[in-house]
Amino acid sequence: MKKLGISVLFFITFIIIYILQANLFPHLKIAGVMPNLFIILILWIGLFANATEAIIFGIIMGILLDLTYGKVIGITAIMLCVIGYLGAYFDKNFSKESKFKILLMVIGSTIIYELGYYILSVAIIGYDFEWLRFMRIVIFEVIYNVLITILLYPLIQNLGYKIDRNFKKNNILTRYF
Repeated sequence: MKKLGISVLFFITFIIIYILQANLFPHLKIAGVMPNLFIILILWIGLFANATEAIIFGIIMGILLDLTYGKVIGITAIMLCVIGYLGAYFDKNFSKESKFKILLMVIGSTIIYELGYYILSVAIIGYDFEWLRFMRIVIFEVIYNVLITILLYPLIQNLGYKIDRNFKKNNILTRYF
């Protein structure tokens, strides 16, 4: 039952982020680029819940975002699914204790998301690949996402460990032996 409540919390968080992305962040653009809190959310779900939860939420949230903003349904869903899986991979192979490591995970996830999104858009829609435009988007989005992660880190870590205890009942030592 707790897992259902946590899943509802994930969806409510998605709605809040959606409202911020749609209403507040367009006014806070730097060089025409907004932060992408969905990357942070799905990475967080992958890190602290599990791969299945992160992949499912990545696909659902991605389809909802594609229905609202996308030109093709599925690109955002694919990339958020990849980020969810990447979060679960990071959980198994890296420590979540360090703020620096979390920031590196956010940087890597943002770059992978944007690179994959751009490649899929070029392949499916036929966008012209503009290297400088792509680099500008990635650089500013990484900076934005890192700043937001730094601001939200205490909340991310505290809620994350509570969720981690509910999704992963096993003792931390048994994960390494």
